[in-house]
Amino acid sequence: MTEYAPLDFRSDTVTQPDEAMRLAMAGAEVADDVLDHDPTMRLLEDRVAELLGVDAALWVPSGSMGNLIALITHLRPGDRFLAPRGAHVLDSELGTAAWLAGGMPHPIECDEGPGRVSADAVRAAAGVSGPYYTLRTALLCLENTHNSAGGSVTQPDQHALLVSAAKETGLRVHLDGARLWNAAVALGLPPAALAVGVDTVQVCLSKGLGAPVGSVVAGTTTFVAEARRVRKMLGGGVRQGGVLAAAGLVALGRVDDLARDHANAKVLAAGLAELGWQVDEPETNIVLAGVPDLEVTLNGLRHLGVFAGPMGGKVRFVTHRDVGDEDVAEALRRIGSVS
Repeated sequence: MTEYAPLDFRSDTVTQPDEAMRLAMAGAEVADDVLDHDPTMRLLEDRVAELLGVDAALWVPSGSMGNLIALITHLRPGDRFLAPRGAHVLDSELGTAAWLAGGMPHPIECDEGPGRVSADAVRAAAGVSGPYYTLRTALLCLENTHNSAGGSVTQPDQHALLVSAAKETGLRVHLDGARLWNAAVALGLPPAALAVGVDTVQVCLSKGLGAPVGSVVAGTTTFVAEARRVRKMLGGGVRQGGVLAAAGLVALGRVDDLARDHANAKVLAAGLAELGWQVDEPETNIVLAGVPDLEVTLNGLRHLGVFAGPMGGKVRFVTHRDVGDEDVAEALRRIGSVS
């Protein structure tokens, strides 16, 4: 039986910190972030706030924690919040929005295409005021790019319409921007252009940018002060966090590298289509392919040393900095050898 070197397309979270990032981590200036605010952590937070065009930011161990902190801050127990169907905060965070934030989730159908909702849908879902026992809708959660929709991008004009509709109906807005860097690169825009008008935003450092851990949640200075308190309550305070923040600072210098991942995703999608796969055209770095039998296909890929994952009944391939052009070509060669 042929022994294949593994090609890991399961997620852009499988990336390994390279030597430059490890050296930055080893040499980081540190302090107790819970007591004194670690200087490297502060530098990272200020840099992310600048990139997002907001007042302040807070490092958190994960994007899920960043989203949860925002929801805890925005919602009162029993408040309803809206999100596009399939959003990460609805389907992939173990129900913490309801369990810990006390929110009542309400999915909005994606009537504008994969992962995209219209302003009219937001207005309709927000509802109207009623008797005192009427469920109160308080928050709209957006996601850009939309993970389960194959990394689909929300354009800035559509984002503006959604934020406007939310404000008209009295809703605050949280943006899950775990892959906002990908959206910005795909559109050729600064990240701040895709976060205009939101109350809070979360961005991830440990996906395509290659840091080993960490996300940042951002907003007003008042929000971040409360977010720091909630982070501690959730057990997310770190001590010498500069070791991790240093990796995040290196990662921020690699945003433009995401363009290569997007190009590789297009090559992979086109190659799979030539082999007869039913493939959605990728907008960023996620390729979704429909297959007759998902489990059989995933097992077959594993035998070829090509690792992918399931997403909404399809095979999901994610390109990232640790799978280069040659790896994509090799994956297609292996798949083609048994097609």
